[in-house]
Amino acid sequence: MTTQQTACILCSRNCGLTVEVDEATGRLGRIEGDELHPVSKGYLCQKAARLAHYQEHDDRLEHPLRRKPDGSFARVSWDEALREIAARLVAIRERHGGRAFAFYGGGGQGNHLGGAYSRQLGKAMKSRFVYSALAQEKTGDFWVNGRLFGDQRCHLTEDVEHAEFVLFIGTNPFQAHGIPNARDTLRELSKSTTRTMVVVDPRKTETARLADVHLQVRPGTDAFLMAAMLGLIVREGLHDRAFLAARCTGFEALEQELGTLPVEDYVRRADVALADVERVARAFARARTACVRIDLGLQQSLHSTLNSYLEKLLFLVTGHFGRAGCNNFHTSFMPILGNTDERLGKHPRTAHHQMFPIAGLYPPNILPDEIEHPGEDRLRAMVVDSANPALTGADTAGYARAFARLELLVVVDVAMSETARLAHYVLPAASQFEKWEATGFNLEFPDQAFQLRHPLLPRRGESLPEAEIYTRLLEEMGELPRRFPVLELIARREPAATGHLGAIAALGAAIATRPRWAPYAASILYRTLGPALSTARARPGLEPPAAAVPLLALALAYAARYPREVRRAGHQGNRLTLGSALFRKILDTPQGTLISRHDFADAWSFIAHDDGRIHLDIPEMRGALEALRREPPPDATRPLVLLAGERRSYNANQIFRDPTWRRVDRDGALRMHPDDARALGLVDGGRALCSTDGGELTVTIELDDALRPGMVTLPHGYGQRYRGGAPHGPELNRLTVRAHCDPLARTPFHKHVPATVRALDGAGG
Repeated sequence: MTTQQTACILCSRNCGLTVEVDEATGRLGRIEGDELHPVSKGYLCQKAARLAHYQEHDDRLEHPLRRKPDGSFARVSWDEALREIAARLVAIRERHGGRAFAFYGGGGQGNHLGGAYSRQLGKAMKSRFVYSALAQEKTGDFWVNGRLFGDQRCHLTEDVEHAEFVLFIGTNPFQAHGIPNARDTLRELSKSTTRTMVVVDPRKTETARLADVHLQVRPGTDAFLMAAMLGLIVREGLHDRAFLAARCTGFEALEQELGTLPVEDYVRRADVALADVERVARAFARARTACVRIDLGLQQSLHSTLNSYLEKLLFLVTGHFGRAGCNNFHTSFMPILGNTDERLGKHPRTAHHQMFPIAGLYPPNILPDEIEHPGEDRLRAMVVDSANPALTGADTAGYARAFARLELLVVVDVAMSETARLAHYVLPAASQFEKWEATGFNLEFPDQAFQLRHPLLPRRGESLPEAEIYTRLLEEMGELPRRFPVLELIARREPAATGHLGAIAALGAAIATRPRWAPYAASILYRTLGPALSTARARPGLEPPAAAVPLLALALAYAARYPREVRRAGHQGNRLTLGSALFRKILDTPQGTLISRHDFADAWSFIAHDDGRIHLDIPEMRGALEALRREPPPDATRPLVLLAGERRSYNANQIFRDPTWRRVDRDGALRMHPDDARALGLVDGGRALCSTDGGELTVTIELDDALRPGMVTLPHGYGQRYRGGAPHGPELNRLTVRAHCDPLARTPFHKHVPATVRALDGAGG
C-alpha cells in the first residue's frame, strides 16, 4: 500500500484527500482528508470516504462500443469507432452545417481538464451550441452578474468564515457544502456569541438546526421574502447611501419601487412571522460585516432569475460587498464560463426556442425540443461527455424520445450510463483517479488555490483520457495532421531553464502561418510539448502528464494578469518566467498550491463596466419585481409541492452508480410531514404513488416533521439501472416537465413541482 494525494470529486469544494492505493490489486483503500491541502486542510465529509465505489463497479466501461440494429452493443476497436464517428460527423456538417451539431457536458464534477480538448470539437463542427448542467442550474445567476457587473464571468463568492452575520437562503451547506470546510465552519458560527446565522428554508435542515433564526418559508416564496426585506431596509433608511453613491449607479430607479413594496402582504405570502423578518432585515443591514450564501433551493425555484437579482441586492444595497466578511468577486484560473450578452447579437439562437446562450451555455431544458424541431435546421448529432442528461434533465421520457431521433449520438464516459445506453457509440474515458485532472471551481478570495490531481491507478482496459480521445477524433476528421515535426523537435530540445516558453512561441508562429490550427492549440500542445512533460514526470505504469499541458498557457495568462498577487503567494520570476514557474509548481505539487494572494481593495478591479461601477437597475428584473404585486396565489388543485432533488447524507452526483455505497435511505424515500401523511392515510415505510404533470413514480414514505406541511421531498442521484437492472430509487425526472421553468434562463423549477401523493392498495394506514 502507498499513500497518494488527490481530491474529492463529489462537489464543487473538491477537498484534498490522502488515499491508500493497493498497487498489487489496483484498488483504493482508506481515504482521509489531506492536511496539506491549501484550502480544506484535512476536512472530509462521509461521502468522500466512499469514493472507491466510483472507481470500482460493474458498470465501468473498458472498450469502445458500437450500437447494433437490435439495440445491443458490440465491442469495436478505437480505430474503427473514431474513423466511423469522424466520417459521420463530417457528413452531417457538410450536409446541414454547424447548427446540426451540439455538445453536452465537457467536464463533469471535478473532471474539467478534458474540457480544454472536448470543446475543440465544436470548432471543428462549426457549432457554438454547448449544453451543460451549469445551464440547468446557474445561468440565471450568470445573466444577472453580467448586467450588474458588466461581464457574465464576474462570479461571486462569500466570506462566510469571517462574517459577523451570515444569511443562508435555499441552501443546506451541512449536506451540500459549497463553503470551505462546511460542517466545521457552521459549528464555529453556531457556537459564536458575537456572530449571527440566519437560514431561510422550508425545511428544518441540519444547517437550520444550528441557526440563530430559521425563517421556514412557504416553498416558492423566496422572492416575496427577499423583496419584503429590501422594502424594510429602504423604508427605514438602512441602506448604505455612501456605498451606493460611490460604487453603484441606478439605485434611484429602484428606490421608489423598493420603498413602496407591500411588505406585510409579502411576508404573509411567505408565511413567516413579520417580527422575525423585521429583526433579520435590520440586523443584516446594521451588521459590521455580512454575506449571503445561496444555492439551488433559490436558483431552481419559482422566480429563479429574479431570486438571483434580489439576493445580490440584499448585500449591495447594504454595502456588504468588497470587504472581508462580505460577498466578493474571485479570480478564475481555469475558465469555465464565457460572456455572451444577447444584446450584442453575436451568438446564435436555437432553431426552435430562439434561445440565446448565457455564459456561452444553452439550457438543457430546451434540448429535446431542439432535436425534435420540425425544420431542416434541427439538431441531428450530439456528443455527450461526462454527463447523463437522459436521467438528470427534466422530462426523462422526452429525452429518450428526442435522443432516438438523432442521426448520431456519441457518449464519452467512464460508465455505461442511461444516456450511453441510448447512444450509437460509447467511448470509455479513464476515471478521475486514472489520469491527470483538475477542477475549475476554485472560487476563493483573497487567497486563490489550484490543484492538479495526479493519477493514482493505471487506466482500466482500453479506456483513454479525453485529451487522447478528442485529439484522435480531430485527426480522423482531417482537422489536424498526425505529426508536427518542427514543433516536436523544439519541445524535445528546449532547455529546462526556458520553462517551455520556446515551445509556446513556436506554436504561436505556427498558428500565425496556419490560422486554421488556432482552435486546436490544446491538442497541438498535447502532441508536441506533452511528451516533453511526460519524460521527467511520468510514474511507471501510470498515465503521463501530457494532458496537463494547456495549464501552461493558463498559468502564463494568470501570472501576466496578476503578477503582484502571484508573487505574494510565493512564486518567483520576471515578466517572462513567472507564469512558467507557477506552472511547474502546479505540476509538481499534488496536494495543490496557493497561486495568488489579493487584497480586498482589488475587488473593484474586477468590475467590467466602463465606468467601474455596479449597475443596479436591470429593466427586466425591475419588471419582474413589479409583476410580483400582481401574481395570483398558487394553484390549489395539487395540494402538495415536491422539492425534487433534496441533498441528503447518502446521495451524490451521478458518478456513484453502485447502490451498495449507501448505508441508509437505499430507496431514496419520499419525505412527508406526519400531518400530511395522516390526512392521506399513509404510514412510515408504506408505499405510495407520487403524481405530477410529468408522470408518476412509486415511492417509499418516510415521515419527517422537519418539513413544512404541504411539501414533500425526493433526493437526486438515484434512478440508475445498475448492471442493466431496474432503477435503484426514484427516476426523479419522470416527474418533472420542461415547460415548468424560468421564462428568461429556462432554468427548471425542480424545487417547486406541484404534486399529489396517494397510498397504493394495501400500503396505507
